[in-house]
Amino acid sequence: MNLLEFAFMQRALITALLTGLMAPAIGTYIVQRRLSLLGDGLGHVAIAGVGLAVMTNTAPLPVAIVVCVAGAVAVELLRQFGKATGDVGLAILFYGGLAAGVLMAGVAGQGAAALSQYLFGSLTTVTTTDVWWVAILSAVVLVTALGLAPQLFAVSTDEEYAKVLGLKTRAYNLLIVVLAAITVTVSMRTVGLLLVSALMVVPAAAAGNLVHGFTAGLLTAMGLGVLTAVGGTVGSFYFDTAPGALIVMLAIAVFALSWPVATLKTRHRRASDDLGDRMEEPISNGSTSNGGMS
Repeated sequence: MNLLEFAFMQRALITALLTGLMAPAIGTYIVQRRLSLLGDGLGHVAIAGVGLAVMTNTAPLPVAIVVCVAGAVAVELLRQFGKATGDVGLAILFYGGLAAGVLMAGVAGQGAAALSQYLFGSLTTVTTTDVWWVAILSAVVLVTALGLAPQLFAVSTDEEYAKVLGLKTRAYNLLIVVLAAITVTVSMRTVGLLLVSALMVVPAAAAGNLVHGFTAGLLTAMGLGVLTAVGGTVGSFYFDTAPGALIVMLAIAVFALSWPVATLKTRHRRASDDLGDRMEEPISNGSTSNGGMS
């Protein structure tokens, strides 16, 4: 059976491909900032957006994007102005977003069941309109994440040094969380709001085990994201499994396989360093003192 014969699978594969590119692209910066759980927090805020859309009987994706971006900006501003730590901000995102989403869905008379397809992904229900939304927003995220890579990397790695360089760190930090919020909401039909953080973080972590350098790591993470997203979508069709869960498990499997590679590279680097140190040692002339010979 050829899965491309079905229009819903064509839409699903396009969506998975774009999500696989986009999520690790912004996830790489999230990992650099040591905020790997940010995607989870934003996913919970997006649940509030979906709940609001259910309550107002409007399209979920646009409403979820607006709510998620607003929540991300609010928490980032609180962090920047010292009103809350990163951990507190993430806790607010986690619990407040989830509670608000379930509450609003209940007020609408549909309950938490109305949120299920957004929590764990539902590629088979992706419409042509959804594909266009994903394509447009993916282009925005990718162009920004790649075009401003030097600035975003500097801010994510060492914010104080970035300030010395004259970069507007507050603006770039806000840009990162806004791009992350867009990525999370766009990915809710692919891997689901509860699992999207894995697609943002795990390929980036695996790429760090396989290659050196930020640019190589970014491109490798995007490649691994496409591999796992498309592979999980195809596998879910033939094995009749949930696509989001399979995508995440494939990403974790790739990370597990990358671990021995990282170990071997570390040992090889240490061996090379030891050899280099020995080569720099002074060479003995081989002469010895012997009192019985002149």
